[in-house]
Amino acid sequence: MYAALDLHKKYSNAVVMDEDGAVIREERFENDPATMEGFSDSLVRGTNVVIESSSTWYWAYQVLAKRHRVVLSNPVKTKAIASAKVKTDKVDTLTLVNLLRGGYIAECYVPSKQIMGLRGLVRYRANLVRLRSNVKNRIHAYLLMNNIRLEGTPFSKHFIEQVRGIDDGRVQGYLKIIDCLNTEIHEASRVISDEALNNEDAKLLMTMPGIGFYSALLIVSEIGDVNRFAGSHNLDAYAGLAPSTHSSGGRTYHGRIMKTGSPYLRWVLNQCVRANLRSDTDGRLAKFYARLAKKKGDAKAVVATSSKMLRIIYWMLREKQPYHG
Repeated sequence: MYAALDLHKKYSNAVVMDEDGAVIREERFENDPATMEGFSDSLVRGTNVVIESSSTWYWAYQVLAKRHRVVLSNPVKTKAIASAKVKTDKVDTLTLVNLLRGGYIAECYVPSKQIMGLRGLVRYRANLVRLRSNVKNRIHAYLLMNNIRLEGTPFSKHFIEQVRGIDDGRVQGYLKIIDCLNTEIHEASRVISDEALNNEDAKLLMTMPGIGFYSALLIVSEIGDVNRFAGSHNLDAYAGLAPSTHSSGGRTYHGRIMKTGSPYLRWVLNQCVRANLRSDTDGRLAKFYARLAKKKGDAKAVVATSSKMLRIIYWMLREKQPYHG
């Protein structure tokens, strides 16, 4: 038996099909755990179920995976749906179930519950930092608009004391938000530090200069099970750090990096490379960066060094070995 769900925010459209391609039933139901449990119970145990990866997939996957084999479809690679001229819930769901029955689904990796928890934790902190940066930019915009010049490094202790002296409710409101965010970021960092010190893979990564407890746990959570990658170049491509390639007429051209996969992973590797260059000035990554920077410039050299760092990380995790500079 095969089933497909086209998940939306408020409802889902479902199709159930037998192995010969005959549609057993179609239905639409509201998105709530009890209704999804009922749909799951109505299927023969072990039914092959496909759902598309979206902002609503995780809760439905947890319910359905208790009794069935659930496949998470990559919507970007499911060209039959992405390029369809006639696009409705019914057509999308029928296309999905037929692709599943034929074995043509581009499947997404589904992390374990533990890894999903770690991802949520480190991304939560990253989002808090992003929010804080946005609020700080609002203060900078206010200072520029009113031609106010303050002494010291932006948002240093001395700088903030001067900002607190500005008689404007908006500025003081921004400072209160920053204070609240600082408290939350500090608490999230404490929890992340504890998690990293209890995670063997994270502790391995922290032996590499430039990688701290936060970046180590983020890398571990974004990679998941490293053994699912056949080689370091596969992990490189997964992170979107591999160059795009066009080959035609016997000639091969390499372009910019593909930027697929997790933007969090690419971002944290960039930060780790910068930290590594400052802390391990005579290390192999620093020498690799210096050699490339002379020819390609700083930006391209950092991207290439991030790729090299990730390949080293792959073998550290694969072989369970600390970093050897």
